Amino acid sequence: MANVGPASRGIGRIFLRKSVGQIQSEHEHGELKRTLGPLNLILLGIGCIIGTGIFVLTGRAAAQFAGPGIMISFVITGLLCAFVALCYAELASALPVSGSAYSYTYASMGEIVAWIMGLLLLLEYGLAGSTVAVGWSGYLTSLLQDLHIHIPPMLTAAPGVAVTDAAGHVIAHGIANLPAIFAIGAVTALLVVGISESALVNNIVVVIKLTVVIAFILIGSRYVHPANWSPLIPAQIPAPPPGTPMDMGHQIGRALWDVLTGASGSRYGVGGVIHAAAVIFFAYLGFEAVSTAGAESRNPARDMPIGILGALVICTVLYIATSAVLVGIVPYASLDNPAPIATAVNQIGLPWFGLFVKIGAIAGLSSVMLVLLYGQTRIFYTMSRDGLLPSSLATVHKQFKTPWINTLIVGAVAAGFSGFMSLDALSDLSNVGSLAAFAIVCITVIYLRVTHPDLVRPFRTPLFPIVPILGALMCLVLLMSLMAGAATRNFFLIYLAGGIVLYFVYGLRSSKLGRGETVTGHEAGPMELPHLED
Repeated sequence: MANVGPASRGIGRIFLRKSVGQIQSEHEHGELKRTLGPLNLILLGIGCIIGTGIFVLTGRAAAQFAGPGIMISFVITGLLCAFVALCYAELASALPVSGSAYSYTYASMGEIVAWIMGLLLLLEYGLAGSTVAVGWSGYLTSLLQDLHIHIPPMLTAAPGVAVTDAAGHVIAHGIANLPAIFAIGAVTALLVVGISESALVNNIVVVIKLTVVIAFILIGSRYVHPANWSPLIPAQIPAPPPGTPMDMGHQIGRALWDVLTGASGSRYGVGGVIHAAAVIFFAYLGFEAVSTAGAESRNPARDMPIGILGALVICTVLYIATSAVLVGIVPYASLDNPAPIATAVNQIGLPWFGLFVKIGAIAGLSSVMLVLLYGQTRIFYTMSRDGLLPSSLATVHKQFKTPWINTLIVGAVAAGFSGFMSLDALSDLSNVGSLAAFAIVCITVIYLRVTHPDLVRPFRTPLFPIVPILGALMCLVLLMSLMAGAATRNFFLIYLAGGIVLYFVYGLRSSKLGRGETVTGHEAGPMELPHLED
């Protein structure tokens, strides 16, 4: 049970926990509408998963790190996400709450860890939304060029980022990415106003994205040049010194050593394949977004595992096939741009197909931004109800029935990042936050199995404790690979330190749990969920 009395004092107060019963009670007395079935949740997951990862980051990962070995990178990341997804499925079925991983850690490791999880989820959702906006900008710019409409290139990239033409020549350096800012602004407005019919719109967009991806696989496979797949894993640059050849076993050992010692990020070789797996981890973030809708599921015990695992399996198969076709059409070194699939369809030389793919990508990325920013606003909504953030973030608009102040703040921050940070920086920081959060989720499953053995778990992670242990370890390996970059590491550490200071300045004193208050679920009033209602 939670230790919630006002007499709690000292350092132990930061480890106060909500009881599992309290979290379940908040869910039972909540005002969120429970309208989502398994198909809605699978489509929600696919709608968020298929987006920037496949339409944007695949090109960067192949060009900079893995070469054709990007196919192997997707297998590695898909396996990791399967482990994490099984852990999420257990937690989502036992604790069907809107706060997702934040609420899970609140029930296990205490308030300070839940606060840190909230910080990590801000990177995962907020910066992920910004990353998607940059990809959206790339496809919009390419589409407009086909229509002979040209946006000044310096207004399509973050400050200092080189903008290249089709031949790879630098034609300008960015000042601000205006299309990305516009995209975030439009999605924010939609989330504030709320559209009850937009569940249908979201499902239609998911169908469009699936059609685009499958069409690219089927049509693009006719234009694949198998020579582009060779070598599957290009030699590492710089190559090992002459006279020191390494077999595959030594390469794998060296790659893991590089990761663990902070020397990873290598270009090509097995180390490059592993680092690419960390880069494209972003491509799978959608399955976690399904768990944020736990409080709106009609039968979370049954539907949440189906939604999470179903979306993950479908997207993993599509990702591997898409990446194989992509690097088979275009030499991997030419794919380092925000719209690699657009580059491939342009090379195929079918104008109608190129137009179809780009419109589909723009529509698809729009739905991803919607889901990601929605997830972030709901996490802030939950934290605000707990008193860890200002109560205004849980204020629901009287007419639109949406947390409008919360949404405007999230939108403004996401727009700023999308307009003034590079794609590389945004995706790496988002992945760092996600990997750290997922590692904590895997540990939470182990913790709750030990401390609450009698908790009703409609879905149980198989092969316990092997699956959560492997999930946590793989997350940490990929996390250390990304943290090898000084800029990413320094930003992440400063961000965490600043967030922890904010907790002690505000959250610790305002926490309803620490003051012995109860969250009833009614304080913010009924809330419309703009893109999820049936």
